[in-house]
Amino acid sequence: MNRRHTPPAGRGIGRLLADFGHDLPTVTTPEPPLREARLFLPVPRRGHRRPDRGWSPASAPVSVWRMASDQAPVLWPFVTSPGLPPRGAQMGIDFFSRASFYADPNGWVLDPTVPVSNPNMFTFGKPGMGKSATAKAFVLRMLGFGYKALILGDPKDEYESLCRSLGVQPIAIGQGLAARINPLEFGPLGHGWDSLGATEVQRRSAIVFARWLTLIRGLVGSAKIGQSPVPFGPSEETAVDAALKLLTGQTSGNTRLVETTIPALWHLLDEPPEQLVATCRYASTRHFLDSTRLLRDALGQLVGGSLKGLFDDHTTIALDWGAPIQSLSLSRLEALGDEAVGMALLCLNSWGRAMRETAAPGDLRIVVRDESWKQLRLGVDAVKSFDADLRLSRRDGDIQFALAHKPSDLVSVGDAGSQAAAIAKDMLHLADTKILHGQDQAVAEELRVLLGLPDIAVDLVTDWCRQAPGRALWLVGEQLFKVLTVLAPVERRLVWTNSALETAGQP
Repeated sequence: MNRRHTPPAGRGIGRLLADFGHDLPTVTTPEPPLREARLFLPVPRRGHRRPDRGWSPASAPVSVWRMASDQAPVLWPFVTSPGLPPRGAQMGIDFFSRASFYADPNGWVLDPTVPVSNPNMFTFGKPGMGKSATAKAFVLRMLGFGYKALILGDPKDEYESLCRSLGVQPIAIGQGLAARINPLEFGPLGHGWDSLGATEVQRRSAIVFARWLTLIRGLVGSAKIGQSPVPFGPSEETAVDAALKLLTGQTSGNTRLVETTIPALWHLLDEPPEQLVATCRYASTRHFLDSTRLLRDALGQLVGGSLKGLFDDHTTIALDWGAPIQSLSLSRLEALGDEAVGMALLCLNSWGRAMRETAAPGDLRIVVRDESWKQLRLGVDAVKSFDADLRLSRRDGDIQFALAHKPSDLVSVGDAGSQAAAIAKDMLHLADTKILHGQDQAVAEELRVLLGLPDIAVDLVTDWCRQAPGRALWLVGEQLFKVLTVLAPVERRLVWTNSALETAGQP
């Protein structure tokens, strides 16, 4: 039987190289990829031709659209675009659009696409929710856009560190201190009086005396007879107006008016000359004194009361109006009570208005009014004074920025249904920008009624905004923005109110 001879197998190239000490690299055989299970099975263009399967006898027409991101929400409502242009101070993140949020109140007024008509701002929030930090961050960042800040009354010295960081020494007002402010100061309107024509003199005089009467009316109305304010009617106004014109020299036809003070006004009313009695049409000096007793007693409280030595002499401070910020500290008055602080705020507001009456074009200011409710609770005339400042913001180019704890702080300035409460409630509509920080659930109804907020906005203020400081609901006209204020580390040391507490708690 013949057997087929099988030649011995030779060495392959790999084995041959291995015998001489050389190994070829091995290549692993890849495993076949696992096929991922489909979540949805492919469907024909017309669908499955079975009942309830959406089959269509014809294919749907498909059109292609090209649009910008701010137009996409029209066709795709789940895409949100920023509702405001990126101008002004970059405040933080808008959680609705997930984009940066910018604040520019004066720019919003000039932009017809933004539904605001004034640059005024109100911010409300319970203590510790970051409303002061947000206000100071806004002021600091707007300085880079040519604005300057005027803090008309800092009851808690919260702006002191911010002023010092900008190279400005804040001015402290209090009993025993050298600083004096004359609320009856002419301000810039008193400059160059000798060279003015008769028409301009008459125009400036009308502005000055109207401002003074507004201040005196507010100061007198802050005094109380039991629970009622001291009346300041037409007879009292006539007496004060005639006394001021007599003191300044306008009655005598002086070409340059003389600056006067509240003590000088009080002394003239307390010891009236025959000319004043006749001008006011009183039968005798005794008749004049009997009729103006409450007026004189109210003014006397400024001369010899809790505010003695603060607003009863000529101004001794000189603010640098070219500085980026100026602050008037009132922390030394806290021990005198809310009424004393409110009266001081009223005097400062009148004085600050005088300093801004002839502001140069382009001189834009952010006027911060902290603890403004203390001034408003002085009475209806104090409310009218604050209301006038808000209404003049468009003319002056200033941003009036008022801070309070809750909206009812404004409405509670008088009895329910009173004139003061009605004016204060209307003031909420004189600020088209409102910043609502965290509030307790008990304030929810106030937000809904006073500000007309929808339920979703009320829920944000009483829930999301309370979860962390710096969160706020911004109302710009009718638009809502869910904003978290973002602070840089250097800013946090300057604007965060709790920084002192955090430092004190460290070992």
